[in-house]
Amino acid sequence: MPVSRPEAELLLCCARATRTPKTTAQIQALLQAGIDWEYLLRMAQGHGVAPLLYWHLEATDKEVIPESVLSDLRNRFRANNLRNLFLTGELLRILKAFEVHGISAVPYKGSVLAASVYGNLALREFKDLDIMVRRYDVPKAQEVLASMGYRSRYRLTGAQEAAFLRSQCEHPFKREDGKSIVELHWEVTERYLSFSLDTRHLWERLERVPLGGDLVLNFSPEDMLLILCVHGSKHAWEQLGWICDVAELIRARQDIGWEKVMAQAGALGGERMLLLGLFLANDLLGAALPEGVSQKVREDSAVRALAERVTEQLFLETGYPTELLEEYEGTPAFHALHLKVRERLRDKIRYCVRKATTLSGDDWELLSLPGFLFPFYYVLRPIRLAGKHGLRVLKRLSYDPKKSKPSEFS
Repeated sequence: MPVSRPEAELLLCCARATRTPKTTAQIQALLQAGIDWEYLLRMAQGHGVAPLLYWHLEATDKEVIPESVLSDLRNRFRANNLRNLFLTGELLRILKAFEVHGISAVPYKGSVLAASVYGNLALREFKDLDIMVRRYDVPKAQEVLASMGYRSRYRLTGAQEAAFLRSQCEHPFKREDGKSIVELHWEVTERYLSFSLDTRHLWERLERVPLGGDLVLNFSPEDMLLILCVHGSKHAWEQLGWICDVAELIRARQDIGWEKVMAQAGALGGERMLLLGLFLANDLLGAALPEGVSQKVREDSAVRALAERVTEQLFLETGYPTELLEEYEGTPAFHALHLKVRERLRDKIRYCVRKATTLSGDDWELLSLPGFLFPFYYVLRPIRLAGKHGLRVLKRLSYDPKKSKPSEFS
């Protein structure tokens, strides 16, 4: 799908972890045509692909690139590399502590994806550490994290904690010095998305990949592809970096069992989420798909329509700036995409019901109630959501429409 600005075309050329003569020539031609550097830097940073932009520009004719721009990107690249090295070291430290306490743990996305798929820690941006453990190991893992200086995002009673484990999929922890955040997972995604990827089977299909001189557990490429596409759909594919993850996984893992992943997605009602991610990776970033898969991706008119909307949202000059993307989540347009990306009616109904009734950590933390009064949380939830999203509506209304106009997925 065509994009309207040369800066967007340049970003798409650079949002990949390989250099080819073709893309290098395209980059050089776009640089000669003239670039709005302020806009480009803003978009690269917002989409999480600034390291890739620098990596490509550094290898081109730098005479046409303002020194201030190249210097800014170089500094960001080095800072990102140092942070990623620190977070990788912290991840290995946590994994070893878990192992000592008999906790099996699977790190994913973050540094594992950067090392195993991008081939270079410096080329991918990530801000936290995603680690999956078995549900029954969560209390023990929390204790280990606490002993290592991490504090829970929520302060819950024992009864609330048990309810939280049943209704949620992750628990965030922040190191006391603020240098790292760990998201402890026991499910792939939130209950309201009605995507029940069997975690027992996930554990049966694990593989080991090298990271920082060690071998760590990792999801199979088929499971990782599905997880990345569900994650992107959950966030309405707001960032180009998430599409890049899918494209790079496809490029790096030529051994993906396509029949297996397509069958699994279909059985779970997540086929459209998978196809949307594949369409975007192929159309925007040139990820090669097997002929049969490519044909299925292109034949789905609903997927094509959704991809057009996502592409519009990615590079709209009048779109919401990065700092307001969070305000977009929770809007009717955002929920409309969640519904359209599901192909089965029962999943759409479950989404609406569970979104309205599934309690979150914020609900539990709002008020501490004894167990026999827990049903009252379901009364408090709509009140809390009305207040939360009411403020978002006010922010959207107060935002200058001449500078920003959200794209609707309707």
